Amino acid sequence: MLSKIVNWFKPLPDVAPLTDEQQIKRLYRNWRIKMFFSMYFGYALFYFTRKNLDIIKPVLIENNLFTIEQLGTIGLVIYLTYGIGKFLSGMLADKCNIRVFMAVGLFASSLINLAFAFLPQINSFMNAAHLPVTVVFLASLLWGLNGAAQSMGFPPVAKGLVYWFSPSERATKWTLWSSSHTFGAFFVAQLISLLAWLQCGWQMSFIVPAILGIGYSLFMLSFMTDKPSCVGLPPVEKYRNDMVAPVKSNSGMSRKEIIIKYVLANPFLWALAISYVFIYYVRFATLDWATTFLVQDRGFDMKLAASAASAMPFLGMPGGIVAGYLADRWFGGRCTQMNIIYLIILAVSCWCFYKFASVNAFWVTAIFAAFIGFFVDGPQNLAGGVQASRVTVQDATSAACGFTGMFGYFGAMLSSKGASYISVHYGWQGVYVSCIIACVIAMICIATTWKKEAMTSNN
Repeated sequence: MLSKIVNWFKPLPDVAPLTDEQQIKRLYRNWRIKMFFSMYFGYALFYFTRKNLDIIKPVLIENNLFTIEQLGTIGLVIYLTYGIGKFLSGMLADKCNIRVFMAVGLFASSLINLAFAFLPQINSFMNAAHLPVTVVFLASLLWGLNGAAQSMGFPPVAKGLVYWFSPSERATKWTLWSSSHTFGAFFVAQLISLLAWLQCGWQMSFIVPAILGIGYSLFMLSFMTDKPSCVGLPPVEKYRNDMVAPVKSNSGMSRKEIIIKYVLANPFLWALAISYVFIYYVRFATLDWATTFLVQDRGFDMKLAASAASAMPFLGMPGGIVAGYLADRWFGGRCTQMNIIYLIILAVSCWCFYKFASVNAFWVTAIFAAFIGFFVDGPQNLAGGVQASRVTVQDATSAACGFTGMFGYFGAMLSSKGASYISVHYGWQGVYVSCIIACVIAMICIATTWKKEAMTSNN
């Protein structure tokens, strides 16, 4: 039984190469579209089964299921398991096929959501069976497992983007795919708002996303494939006549040797991982605390503050896409220069948001909030994804992206505790100064990959 499961996850076998140029062109076009949009909507649905808890929190508090502190503990658990899981899933995804790995992750997350919907009943059953546990413990356990399942979403996508899109176009396609984050977060909010309007009960905010996730995971299993060679197509670099050839590990190296040499002992990947801690710190310190800052420090009411702060995620999606397009257009797919440009403007935007945010200047406040969202999404999408894939070898891409992703969520955890501590002891000016310092540190780390990326592009 175990061997069958392992074989199910293994990369799909190569088939006889196609020779007809017209057939290759037609199939490549069709498969690239199918793979891109399957991964796009698939990852968006991962957000349906993760961000639903954040949206429904006020209702859970009103129903006396959890306190704010308990929900904070549950959130910390998923950050931890998701961050560590990203790295572990990355190492596994490189040796698994894309469609099964991603579909199983979404399916497992959906089942966990179903269990979460019946949390009180599960708790009552366990206590009746003389297994006394609290609802908070069960919720933390389930949402921690959900973090592990969620970590199976991004690594296979990273692998798919590398194998189906060549280096000179990858920054554009990668950042375009990254808009699935915002797409998923936006539409799960609309879904849960609709369920609340229909007075369906808080349980349906977990049951409906779970049903959608289960359905789409089955769709992915039937609709997607693995690498181009699995359907008889040549490598994408050859198909597109790309001058930038993919860098592969030495033949004969074991999986352990590849991970050690090209991930754990890769100084350029470490530099990007450290930069990702500070990029994510800025992202979450500005996004998660903007409303509180505007209410406490600038006298906004809650509704007006939320409206101004919403400009950050709204403008984030085009910010990431533009960064990827310009990296391909101006720098031949290299990301170092684009990241540094974005981080400089991001640092200025953070200071201007703090300096000029005012209840009497709503649009000025919203514009600088939008600037932060726009310019943080570029480095977030490029540094830990596209750039990480460029400083390692092709057959360690998922592990490399999982590695940087793990560090990113360490930064998210740091912003949760760190920004609150700084605001209490050094005021809100201290929070935004810390964001500027974080931008500078991220720039320094990213700058160390300048020559490495240039060497990769000239290979």
